[in-house]
Amino acid sequence: MKKNILFVVNPISGDLDKSDLIGAVEEFAITNHFDLEVYETTGKNDIKNIQLRYDELLPERIIVAGGDGTIKMVAEAMEEHDVIIGILPAGSANGLSVDLNLPEGIEENLKVAFLNHYIEMDMICINGKKSIHLSDLGLNANLVKNYEESDVRGFWGYALQAFTTLKESEEPFVATISANNKVVEHTARMIVVANSQKYGTGVIINPNGSMNDGKFELVILKSLDLLLIGKIITGNMPIDSDDIIIISTDKAEITTDYPVNFQIDGEYCGAQKSLEIHILHKQMKIAVP
Repeated sequence: MKKNILFVVNPISGDLDKSDLIGAVEEFAITNHFDLEVYETTGKNDIKNIQLRYDELLPERIIVAGGDGTIKMVAEAMEEHDVIIGILPAGSANGLSVDLNLPEGIEENLKVAFLNHYIEMDMICINGKKSIHLSDLGLNANLVKNYEESDVRGFWGYALQAFTTLKESEEPFVATISANNKVVEHTARMIVVANSQKYGTGVIINPNGSMNDGKFELVILKSLDLLLIGKIITGNMPIDSDDIIIISTDKAEITTDYPVNFQIDGEYCGAQKSLEIHILHKQMKIAVP
């Protein structure tokens, strides 16, 4: 008996043409005796449409081709259902796939997405929105905002905006953080809400993070001089530095002295003055190598 697979594709993620990828997925499905239905996202009613497709097909897996935003959307659509999600990284932000150590080659990736075992992964709820990977207040969120507003995509788009963002960066902000029955105050340039260890660039920001331990980390970067940025980018995250504080918890509140730019999984969410954060333990099943 053939088994159903729902294949969700974001046709515009990462400015990549998906026709070769769709062809490879269709061929893999035929060879391995799966019935494949392709759904291309449109940006309109996608969550509802994916739920309708799921109810009709009752697929044993959902394969997602897109970036972190597309994966998160599918996870939200499947919140009430017990289904394994396989990932084919194809976005401008593929942070989760980097963190899961998914293979680079399409053939190997297809085997993992369709056939491999899975982990039960946590998600984070921040002001009612879901985060699967890394969210942050401050400098990186400014970068995401500048990137979204610019015309240059891909690596060079980020590089260009990184330079602009550093040049124009705002004053540090004062954050009051309530977590683990303690209230602390820190002056910061950036606070990361981390479910995992690294950004899509491979930069490790939360060395001891785990995606299925029922906790998230607040990584507080008090200063961001070029020396510290250089250390972080080259993989020498100085955990014992006075400039970096890491708080591990399952819920927290953050308030800032002025509205600070905020992003969730690579999507700019405006300037915020307060965040309510809690973990959603074992929220989705993700196929892993």
